[in-house]
Amino acid sequence: MLGVILFTRSAQGLDPTDAALGLIDDARVMGAAAEALNLKARGRSQQLSGTVRITASVIVANLMLPPILGALRQAEPTIQIEIVASDTNQNLLRRDADIAIRMADPTQNALIARRLGDTLLGLFATRAYFDRKGRVAARENLRHHDLIGLDRSDFLIRAFAGHIIPRTREDFALRTDDAMLSWNLLLAGAGIAIAQRVLANRHPDLEQIDAGITLGALPVWLVMSEEVRRNARIRRVADFLSTALTDVLRDAAFDPLSPDEITTG
Repeated sequence: MLGVILFTRSAQGLDPTDAALGLIDDARVMGAAAEALNLKARGRSQQLSGTVRITASVIVANLMLPPILGALRQAEPTIQIEIVASDTNQNLLRRDADIAIRMADPTQNALIARRLGDTLLGLFATRAYFDRKGRVAARENLRHHDLIGLDRSDFLIRAFAGHIIPRTREDFALRTDDAMLSWNLLLAGAGIAIAQRVLANRHPDLEQIDAGITLGALPVWLVMSEEVRRNARIRRVADFLSTALTDVLRDAAFDPLSPDEITTG
């Protein structure tokens, strides 16, 4: 017990006293120290049994990781896996996740990052869509097609302006910030979308536009904290993911359309 009054009750609820306000910085330091201690203790665990929390983008988590995690469960049945499918970077230093699969260079300090390769990008639509709307023989033809884009973000507008032709938000006939909905719209033949070749090439009904349009690639990183890396269970999962994802990306890099198109991010 601290022996001081920290809060007083009022009509609005509990109000901090001057004593409480004076302790805020000390409490924050104690909280940070407790988090660091917990992370270090977690990092020194040598048990392979237990839980590992993985975060990845919505598309990677839904379309790339499931067979890999299925194989991991067969190889390590005592390791339980938690998956956070999110396009928002989780804070690994605060244990929002143990391992992250990211497609942007890591920015947090005290993180260990392995670059696993690059995932090539392309413009795709179903053959049924192209049969209905016509093939894209030149990049200028895109203005006559239904493009699937983002709703609130201008990322694709900037991407199209930089690589193809200037576009506005209204030039995208279908707009959503839900990555899986965009993917399903593509598979349903609703329009043309940017997709990872490693995923699109698994669907024989998807056809890539080949009209001198090069979108390059996104880097794929596996990231974890320096402290957690010393945890045998997390290190085992990280090594398994690294090997599996590297193989997937390497195999995809040898498809017939990809020579000399890989760019680093």
